[in-house]
Amino acid sequence: MLPTWWQTGLVGDGSADAGVSEYAWAAPAPPLRGLVAWYTGYRQEGVPPASHRGLPSPYLTMIITLDDPLVIARHPDPATTPGRYPTLVGGLHTSPALITHDGRQSGVQVGLSPLGARALLGLPAGALANIDVDGTEVLGGTAGELQERLRQAGSWAARFAILDELLLARADPGQQVSRDVAEAWRLLVGSGAIRVAAVAEQVGWSPRYLQRRLLAETGLTPKSAARVARFDRARRLLQRQARAGVAPALADLAAACGYYDQAHLAREFRELASCPPSAWLAEEFRNVQAIPDPATEGS
Repeated sequence: MLPTWWQTGLVGDGSADAGVSEYAWAAPAPPLRGLVAWYTGYRQEGVPPASHRGLPSPYLTMIITLDDPLVIARHPDPATTPGRYPTLVGGLHTSPALITHDGRQSGVQVGLSPLGARALLGLPAGALANIDVDGTEVLGGTAGELQERLRQAGSWAARFAILDELLLARADPGQQVSRDVAEAWRLLVGSGAIRVAAVAEQVGWSPRYLQRRLLAETGLTPKSAARVARFDRARRLLQRQARAGVAPALADLAAACGYYDQAHLAREFRELASCPPSAWLAEEFRNVQAIPDPATEGS
């Protein structure tokens, strides 16, 4: 059974010049589960400047910074101008964002289910497809209140409790995704390999109608949803192997995650992460954001 929260004080190899590098994880309060997948907190200071890929996943992203703004050097939509964000909300996407820092970064990240977007954000996840926006554009004054209170809190546990409090206050039980859309989403992301026609049959819709409804609600087509879920599962398994000191066996990983073969897995990494699996591991492994969270460790 997963803990409700945990924290590690050091990420990296433990060397004296590693600087401050903290990572914490928490499950949301029970009434928020199903809307929110997890909370993570991170703080790095005195580390080398670096970049981090914000990869496609089945979760929307909310980030509240604690010190410096979040710097997006490249958005999933390359036509979007790079920017700096005190708070950010990002929709589902199929290409990576590029985040940079100059040796210091800190914040809290919330993994939002697209099935919870209406209740917590007041709009469907499809309205945020492939874009990142300043948190105030979606959350209004709650974005600033969150940032101020999280900055003042003295511990990760206190910050996660504040998130519970403010998100519970925002949650509108009357704004729910239809049961058929929710069931289709769960079927698609639960396996990452189920045929779209089979999902449509189970929910009683035609494949074309399923595509229209899912795209409007989540921002992804059924095929893209299954693809992103499978990729997310593969890259998290790859992270776990790296953290355990296990040499990546990409052929076995491809088979375990439902890819045709290793070449198919490598092609998906190039298309969804803009680099091969080996390059992604080499570049990302020391980033706090690249640490797997217990909320999805079993998936």
